[in-house]
Amino acid sequence: MAEILEVGHSPDPDDAFMFYALTAGKIETGGLKFRHVLQDIETLNHWAMEGRLPVTALSLHAYAYVADTYALLPHGASMGRQYGPIVVSRRPLGLDDLRRETIAVPGRLTTAFLTLRLCLGDFSYVVLPFDQILMAVARGEGGAGVIIHEGQLTYKSFRLVKALDLGVWWHRETGLPLPLGVNAVRKDLGEGKIRQVSRLLRESIRYALEHRDEALTYAMAFARGMDRAQADTFVGMYVNDLTLSSGPEGREAVERMLQWAYEKGIVPHRVRVQFVE
Repeated sequence: MAEILEVGHSPDPDDAFMFYALTAGKIETGGLKFRHVLQDIETLNHWAMEGRLPVTALSLHAYAYVADTYALLPHGASMGRQYGPIVVSRRPLGLDDLRRETIAVPGRLTTAFLTLRLCLGDFSYVVLPFDQILMAVARGEGGAGVIIHEGQLTYKSFRLVKALDLGVWWHRETGLPLPLGVNAVRKDLGEGKIRQVSRLLRESIRYALEHRDEALTYAMAFARGMDRAQADTFVGMYVNDLTLSSGPEGREAVERMLQWAYEKGIVPHRVRVQFVE
């Protein structure tokens, strides 16, 4: 009888794309079956604090608080090369302007929030569901908002402007890609099962990249208002060579962000990052 393993990820086109082969039975899983649990990233972050799911996507920021329970998989990370979450507003704003505004953020445990803290320091903010921030800013309910997911491509339809691209800022400061979402596996699964999960996730991502049209057609069910061209662009942004393998550059980016967050007092302790080998 097959063993069923729960895996949590966001109902977004990039996650759907990379998990397509596992969802649709396109690769041999050696008797292991995955039950996909779809939740927004901030819910998955809080669930990870409880150790609820054996395999889960989560924000790198949240990993700082669950590193004793979870190890990072070297596959499935979302990293932006000179792009990332954006801060939008109704009029152009500089960094000093943003520090004086109340900014809507998609969750305190998101990496977008952490990166903005690294950039601005302390600032006034309000937490809103990620899919409500564009409309809230457009209505004047706050001076700016941090946009993740498809809003990075659709914000202009709300007559908003880009005040800050966090991926551009991060690259200017570090020369590295911006590490946002990661995939993690609970350490109590044991070394053999952890290696199997890691291999299968890598194969799923590779299958999607090699059968792009097929996987993108599946991912369109999660595109939330994007047309196929926009969804293809979005998937290309966050499913790339660093998704297939974080490699030395991706690992350095992860270490740098968590170290900097500790030095700035944003996370309370140094994080011992453990990658599955």
